[in-house]
Amino acid sequence: MGNMYQWADYYDLTQRGVPGDVEFYLEQARQVGGKVLELGCGTGRITIPMAQEGIEATGIDLSTEMLAKAEQKAKEQGITSGLKLLQGDMRSFDLGETFSLIMIPFRSFLHLLHIAEQMKALTCIRKHLAPGGNFVMNVFVPKINHFYEENEKMSLRGTHRLPSGEEVAMWDYTRYDHFQQLSEVTRTYERSDAQGLVTERVTGRFNLRYIFPAELHHLLRLNGFKITQRYGSFAKAPFDASSSELIIVAEAL
Repeated sequence: MGNMYQWADYYDLTQRGVPGDVEFYLEQARQVGGKVLELGCGTGRITIPMAQEGIEATGIDLSTEMLAKAEQKAKEQGITSGLKLLQGDMRSFDLGETFSLIMIPFRSFLHLLHIAEQMKALTCIRKHLAPGGNFVMNVFVPKINHFYEENEKMSLRGTHRLPSGEEVAMWDYTRYDHFQQLSEVTRTYERSDAQGLVTERVTGRFNLRYIFPAELHHLLRLNGFKITQRYGSFAKAPFDASSSELIIVAEAL
């Protein structure tokens, strides 16, 4: 079984983020001015639009395959300056510079599976945050009923049609460990031809540690951050009991 992130083309096809997230993060970058750092930049879904706007952007990701896809996309879109893509780990990076905005979009913070790892990442972030800068991230809100409905079941997450007439379906099988707050996801990409015959099936696995809103608040506070804004959607809806996403804007204490 492979690492899901080695299939950058399938990831790029199926992972479109949370509605409104690109525009939200672009707005955050415009407001603060200066340089932007994205941790877990993937294939550049958010970093590349920043560079297209003339914002000096740096993206870090663990996956060389995802970074190669991001570099290919940037080249195809004519970006020749203002964008740096680096292989690295959000728990241990040292870039020797500071940024006005550091962001972790699309729930990538949840790939840190232990509290010690989360704290290491936040220490690195605080070190690289310029005076007056903002740290912005989003995570999904854990819902007990969703855990019950999805545990140890195969779920179709979506189908995506290619220009060739082929179709790619994405399936997830999820197992939860509620004591450790972990979810183990086995993801399958299934590619079918125009006649509906399966021509390729690849399976990978990844783990997430889900985090509750109050827990995240205390974690940030303990690591020298103060939440200044909190939203329940990228349209800036108030965060409340009905919210499925938590978006936070924080600054260093």
